[in-house]
Amino acid sequence: MLKITLLFLLTFMFGCHSKSKNAINFTEVKHDVKKEINETIVEISALDSVKLDINFKPKGNYNTVINKIKADKSYFKNLYAIDKGKAIDSASKYMYSKLLNDIVPHWYGTPWDFNGHTNMPNHGEIACGYFVSTTLKHLGFNLNRYKMAQAAGLDGAKLIQPITDIKRYSNLSFLQLKNKVNSVYSNGIYFVGLDNHVGYVIIKDRKLYFLHSSYCDDKVVIELAEMSPCFRSNIYVFAEISTNKKLVKSWILDERLSISPH
Repeated sequence: MLKITLLFLLTFMFGCHSKSKNAINFTEVKHDVKKEINETIVEISALDSVKLDINFKPKGNYNTVINKIKADKSYFKNLYAIDKGKAIDSASKYMYSKLLNDIVPHWYGTPWDFNGHTNMPNHGEIACGYFVSTTLKHLGFNLNRYKMAQAAGLDGAKLIQPITDIKRYSNLSFLQLKNKVNSVYSNGIYFVGLDNHVGYVIIKDRKLYFLHSSYCDDKVVIELAEMSPCFRSNIYVFAEISTNKKLVKSWILDERLSISPH
């Protein structure tokens, strides 16, 4: 028991894997951005976008997307004052679609770096924790993207959901993990903390997809979790996002997200 506890504490000291690599020349990255995006779109096109109901290609101006979300939040706030249940259900669907279909497509192909913390897709580099915290902030959550990105995986999960509702799994095969996850979760977006990495898990028709800033591919990608070398871990920590009614309420009312002590 002591051995498992020490392993859990040690592995969650880091939010993203570090590996030695040559420094990236920003000018070269800037010139290769279009090529990188096109290559990434080809890779993810192997997934069935129609079946997943997920858009892979960026649409419009990114700042316009963010500003539109800010404007739309007032609608949900007004609806919440009239019908709380309807507002939360509608906002949950809205958040799911906006994150996957409007925000994330702009981030595909953005270079990964252990110290990356860009606030704009495909301008600079992004670490795994910053990819999650930045996209959540741009989705409209009231949070400190720096503190969330630099937090250990478990603390990042606790920012999203009370620890009593967080699911933790260890030393499982992928099939065992998949079965356990599908026994408690439905289709939706989830935060996941691994040994030395964080990202999103998308559950769709009992399949798990891993959306993350990948230190294996050196860029933001979405892939079948089963096929992702970055998804291999001794420990998995899951927190609900789109299916989390308390979190959706916080989004609607613009409540500040902070780590619950319980």
